[in-house]
Amino acid sequence: MPKSLKKSCTTQTSISRYFGGLSSSSSFASNKQRGINQSPTEQHASLNQNRYAKRKVTDNTEKSNCDFSHRNRFDVFLFLQGVHFSQFAKTGGGKCAELGPLLGSSTSSRRSKSIFTPLEQQVIQLKQQHKDALLAVECGYKYRFFGEDAEIAAKELNIVCHLDHNFMTCSIPTHRLFVHVRRLVSHGHKVGVVKQTETSAIKASGANRNALFTRQLSALYTKSTLVGEDVNPVCRLGDVEEGGCDDVVSDPPDSFLLCISENWDKLKKRLTVGLVVIQPSTGDVLLDCFPDGPSRSELECRVLKINPVEILVPSDLSEQTERLLHSITNASAQADDRVRVERRDSAEFEFASAMNTLTSFYCHTQAKGSRSLSSVASLESPVISCLGPLIQYLQEFNLERVLRSESSFRRLTCESEIMTLSASTLRNLEILNNQTDGSVKGSLLWVLDHTRTPFGRRLMRKWVSQPLTDLQQDAVQEILESDSLTLNSIRSLLSRLPDLERGICSIYHKKEFYVISSSLSRLGLELQTLLPAMRSQISSVLLRSLLLDTPDQLIPAQSFLKVLNEKAAKSGNKTELFSDLSGFPVLQERREQIQTVLREIQDHRKDIRLILKAPALEYTTVSGQEFLIEVKNSVSSIVPPDWVKISSTKAVSRYHSPFLVDRYKKLQQLREQLMLDCQREWTNFLDQFGEHYHTMKRAISHLATMDCLFSLAEVAKQGDYCRPEVCDNKHQITIRDGRHPAIDLLMGEHNQYVPNHTELQGDGRRTMIITGPNMGGKSSYIRQVALICVMAQMGSYVPASAACVGILDGIYTRMGASDNIYKGRSTFMEELTEASDIISRATKQSLVILDELGRGTSTHDGIAIAYATLEYFIKDVKALTLFVTHYPPLCELERVYPEHVSNYHMAFLLNEPDISADTDEVQPEFITFLYQLTEGAAGRSYGLNVARLADIPDPILHTAAHKARELEKMVEARRYAVILFCLSIL
Repeated sequence: MPKSLKKSCTTQTSISRYFGGLSSSSSFASNKQRGINQSPTEQHASLNQNRYAKRKVTDNTEKSNCDFSHRNRFDVFLFLQGVHFSQFAKTGGGKCAELGPLLGSSTSSRRSKSIFTPLEQQVIQLKQQHKDALLAVECGYKYRFFGEDAEIAAKELNIVCHLDHNFMTCSIPTHRLFVHVRRLVSHGHKVGVVKQTETSAIKASGANRNALFTRQLSALYTKSTLVGEDVNPVCRLGDVEEGGCDDVVSDPPDSFLLCISENWDKLKKRLTVGLVVIQPSTGDVLLDCFPDGPSRSELECRVLKINPVEILVPSDLSEQTERLLHSITNASAQADDRVRVERRDSAEFEFASAMNTLTSFYCHTQAKGSRSLSSVASLESPVISCLGPLIQYLQEFNLERVLRSESSFRRLTCESEIMTLSASTLRNLEILNNQTDGSVKGSLLWVLDHTRTPFGRRLMRKWVSQPLTDLQQDAVQEILESDSLTLNSIRSLLSRLPDLERGICSIYHKKEFYVISSSLSRLGLELQTLLPAMRSQISSVLLRSLLLDTPDQLIPAQSFLKVLNEKAAKSGNKTELFSDLSGFPVLQERREQIQTVLREIQDHRKDIRLILKAPALEYTTVSGQEFLIEVKNSVSSIVPPDWVKISSTKAVSRYHSPFLVDRYKKLQQLREQLMLDCQREWTNFLDQFGEHYHTMKRAISHLATMDCLFSLAEVAKQGDYCRPEVCDNKHQITIRDGRHPAIDLLMGEHNQYVPNHTELQGDGRRTMIITGPNMGGKSSYIRQVALICVMAQMGSYVPASAACVGILDGIYTRMGASDNIYKGRSTFMEELTEASDIISRATKQSLVILDELGRGTSTHDGIAIAYATLEYFIKDVKALTLFVTHYPPLCELERVYPEHVSNYHMAFLLNEPDISADTDEVQPEFITFLYQLTEGAAGRSYGLNVARLADIPDPILHTAAHKARELEKMVEARRYAVILFCLSIL
């Protein structure tokens, strides 16, 4: 054997052993014998005695020139079919530095094919094309994973992984594919589904009847792209909606895919961030472009509002943005809650490359309602830099079609229409999630969300995070006060609907149809019957505009549904799918051909009866095998010798005559051809339905708005809620007996939340300085004021006896003390970064909340920064301001600006500490909290009381109380000395 070939074989043997292959040279001989001759049903081939042999890694393998890691095991296999093995390693190197050229030698190619079975070669080729995906390969009645994919899938799905020939493998049944794909995707994996593209009957009639079944990647799935029958099977949608499948990973309310691009202007030294957000399951596309600073606060705010499940970024992302994404993706301890980050080649994000992608994508678009190239080219360059790679990414999933739509594109933010809630505001006010465990319970969204549909739930989240400035409250009041049965009927209809928004988008992507279209049709008919009552009983302009047009927008679903066979559609039988074939001439012709063959087979019974002298003989079907001629074994001598025996028992034998063999084979081919024809017609059918996509999407949007209005009416039914007066021409916040909506709900009726008043006037006292003891309720109070403003502006009733709120352009908060390790910021740096952001963005029409600014540094620096910042808001910004502090000197601003500043504190009862006459021992004070906002400043913070409540040991408390008394006397003495000095000068 030539030296080079010997070296190649040795390296190949070592690699095969390391990757779970057979462990002896004799095994390769057996592999060679069965490799090429494996039958088309290779997935069911029996394994030799080495199937369950343990994989051994010899010392020689471990010390080989190529030190392949476990993570790269499957990658090496990608090259075993076409890379010269002798060039895997270089002499003198510890690791594989370079891979050789592709094989041109037929000898080496034959060696590769002799070692791997045809199925394994096919898998290697597929894996080479999709290296970053876990491939589920259809093999008969199972889907199989191979190599490292199998080990990952087995770990995530908790199933058995075993050695099969050269690869580790595990399998899942075909009918459970959607369950397991969802599980793998929820853990952040990209999953590819590889299906057999040939059927057995058609294959048997072709020239390649003895070759392997052809397989192709039919779909890819990630967290944001769970669209299609593989993950939402039509026959299972109802079960999932009703909770019938406990092990199915349900969809999150939103599944946004966010693409980020960055553009640094060297001359202006300014960073511009471009965003494109798409929800493939609903078809929503959002665009945004904005300048951002080193803290990436603008980007963080948008990411928190969007709450994406997947983020697409370039490989050369800036360090600051990397830190932000790292903090976001690691925010959850659960793998299935984490955001998936997809990194792409940075060249795709370059403007020229992205523009080329857009040009080729949009210039050939002819469909009605499609976006033109000129309208896309007019977008900002950072947005175009996002659209290019996003198109390429979605094309891998066959979900790019929604980006062609003219009406799908919307701006993420429009400052003139919404109240701005910064990232810190969303966190500090617990708008979307609580700060304890990150769940929805305890947040404002939890209080307001009583929606009954998934699409209504998504819209409610948007309303809460982006309150509108012009939402009418008449609709909520009418729903609340009306005793109309029509409104009750409409809400009852909503509670029985599946996720129509995602469903029609799946139809638009040609993924599914029946369950959604039947729901749309039924809903349209039921709303049609309510039209007379709606016209006579509903007076709100908003409600009438939402409800009266919706039935007409749902009419197309009814006409398309008429041509379908309900039973076949529910069972997924596409050959019987169309009940009316007048519009499908190809299917008509194929059905007629099938009927002709069936008649020939039935007519052949006459000949069979004569041959067997059995005038009543009928065909039988056994184990799916049709048209069997059953003959008793006792009279088998009369069976013609050219008949083919199909099966037998002790009593009977079953045959096919030569005529039946030929006609049955033809029948199977026609049936499978009918399947292909039906699939093609079905795709065209969905394409026609997709032309009505935008009309029905508007109808579903109306229903989502109705669902949210019903939800707000449900909130208003809670005790002591009032309709607030929202005034566009007033710059004020006046609240009587206001309560924190979430705390009030959590405490229930037995422990009522202490209500408080709020009075802020833009042209009068617009700043409240709030002091008081620790744990006295200051933070809860300022949060309740902000939350009531958010609720009022989004159209909700509020927890108060009366409220009058002017339109706010934004709410900005700086609360709490925490560092940010991922962003490399200390506690004080985090405070000042947030304060700087508020200073740059707040206006006269804003509400600003600052809680204990300056406490992250020394006392004097902290007081100075807090004083200067508050004075700036009083004099220059003139925003409505709530300022919580433990620094008494800040209360002097009331004397400096008496017309605009007022001091308040949270009331309490103080039990003075006992001072022993005989000893120096000092007892810490004891505070009773009243949680009542009261005019005037509090002199102290009474922190020792909190220490007592935290069960700090008594000796420490006594020492602290004694030291506190000493420091107070020292300060008083210095103050007295200054007064005496000033008097002596005078």
